[in-house]
This record gives sequence, structure tokens and C-alpha cells, in this order.
Amino acid sequence: MKVDVLDLKGNKVREVELPAALFEAPVNVDLMHQAYVRQMANARLGTHDTKVRSEVAGGGRKPWKQKGTGRARQGSRRAAQWVGGGRIHTPHPRSYEQRMPKKMRQAALRSALSVKAAEASIVVVDELNIEEPKTRLMADALGKLVGSSTALVLMPVKDQNYETVMRCANNIESAKVLLASYLNVRDVLNFEKVVLPVKTIDALVAQFG
Repeated sequence: MKVDVLDLKGNKVREVELPAALFEAPVNVDLMHQAYVRQMANARLGTHDTKVRSEVAGGGRKPWKQKGTGRARQGSRRAAQWVGGGRIHTPHPRSYEQRMPKKMRQAALRSALSVKAAEASIVVVDELNIEEPKTRLMADALGKLVGSSTALVLMPVKDQNYETVMRCANNIESAKVLLASYLNVRDVLNFEKVVLPVKTIDALVAQFG
């Protein structure tokens, strides 16, 4: 699949061939869904907690004697049916982690990238070099590259240019900068456009191809 390579002003510079293994892979919707759900589940802290009757203060004595009162027998004022009592069948700290084999995760990513490519949502830029760490410069560049669409910007390596681009995009709500090695299904699907400097394509092939 050939796509146009743009400069930071949105002008076509040349064309580049996107690797078919990454951008023309079979689309497996179920696999993408599984990878997305797994990522969301693994992001959960699982720190929610409620107190059971043994953890609630009070309730050391029997409210009334077992027999002869005409009332139902009770053993503690901190049983679950009492106001201020413990709780049953409520959340406690746990792990929501879901496992997924590496090959399946990579196949899900290839499916997600192929969906974006089929929708013409892959924007390839010749070089993404921002001279100064100013939000205005990054916003102007993205405006010419993707218009009003939200954008996931993938950088090839963590260098000085990456740090500058990251700082420029921090205050842009509709954009996110990510290293190619950290690419994930959630970010690919959540953003409308994927912006790739040409060098990032080789990094993606090395990581997921």
C-alpha cells in the first residue's frame, strides 16, 4: 500500500510503501476486542475495599438475650442487617490482570493498524522535527497534517527530538505522543489519525513485524 509522505506544512514530498505485514494484515475484530479489554482490565488498580463484620468497630455484646423477648435472635449489632454493620458480597482488593500471549497481542496490533490504513487514517510525515518546545508549533503542524482530527504521534526512538515533541504535545488534548515500542491497541483505536515519521515505520517493523 502506497501513501503520500508529507512535510510539516502538509505538502506532499514523495510516496512510501507501507509494509503489508503490518498495514494489510487480516483484520480480527474479536482479537482486537480481547486485547482492548485486557489492557483496560490491567490498568485497574483493584484497591477498592469494604469492611466485613469482623472489621467494623463495636458489636462486642449480644443485643438482647436469645429467648423470651419476642424478637428475632441477634448476635451482634454489627451484623450485615444492622445499620452501621459490616457488608457482605462487596468488593475487596483483587487483581484484574488478564494474560494474553505475545503473538496474539501483536496480531491484534497488526489488525488495528490495518483498520487505520484501510480507512486512510495513517499520516506519514517525512520528518517530525520541532525547533522549539512550544505548543503552538506542534499545534500548527498537526493542524496541517490531520486537521481537526485527534492524532496519535508515534516516534521511532527516545532522543532529544522525542523529548521536544513530547513537551510540545503535552498541552494538546487531542494529541498523544508515544514511542513506537509502546504502541498499544487502545491508543490506536481511540485516536482518529496515526501520525508516523518515516523512520517510525522501520521501528514498527522491527518491533511488531
